[in-house]
Amino acid sequence: GLSGIAWIYFFLGTGDFSRTLLLVGMVTFWSIRLSTYLLFDRVLGKPEEGRYQQLRKDWGGNMGLKFFIFFHAQGLIDVFLSLPVLFVALNPEPGLGVWEIAGMGLWVIAVSGEGLADRQLERFKSNPDNRGKTCKIGLWRYSRHPNYFFEWLIWCSYALFALGSPYGFVSILCPVAMLYTIFYITGIPPTEEQCLRSRGEEYKRYQETTSVFVPWFPKT
Repeated sequence: GLSGIAWIYFFLGTGDFSRTLLLVGMVTFWSIRLSTYLLFDRVLGKPEEGRYQQLRKDWGGNMGLKFFIFFHAQGLIDVFLSLPVLFVALNPEPGLGVWEIAGMGLWVIAVSGEGLADRQLERFKSNPDNRGKTCKIGLWRYSRHPNYFFEWLIWCSYALFALGSPYGFVSILCPVAMLYTIFYITGIPPTEEQCLRSRGEEYKRYQETTSVFVPWFPKT
């Protein structure tokens, strides 16, 4: 959804072609990578994820309407989250400044970190001996949610990139909103509730020793 909005801004915007194309390309690459990973890791040939199964239990009847609202609300939120691309697409000044370069550098680090976390988790889950166990290898040894951490940094990189454009400072609201969402709505809370349901005491011990978000050394 966000990638589609970004391309609309690219074709309709009046800003500098190269700068806009660069940010839209960053958004598109992120979108394709994450969508492809989720498609093969969570959807094709897999049962419905436990978090959504729990939503069905909590919500009761009329699932069609409730999930319709749930997912389309996320589509509307994409309009808000696309603000960095909008401001860049309206900036006519040519060339890249320090904010755009800094945003690109952070984006490279964040996308690489998220991809590494996803691959480490996928490799761990592919081993039948690890069924029902908690991944504690690689980045997962230092954070319970390294994928969410680097995902959040990606949103920070978009906002950083947009700071070089007029009104780009408003884009800071996007990573702030995403951080709130991760910590209090659709990110960490339902994920950890599902992990506790499926792994019990083992995951409780993991919670006691491992940072919830920012990668850090485990507690002894």
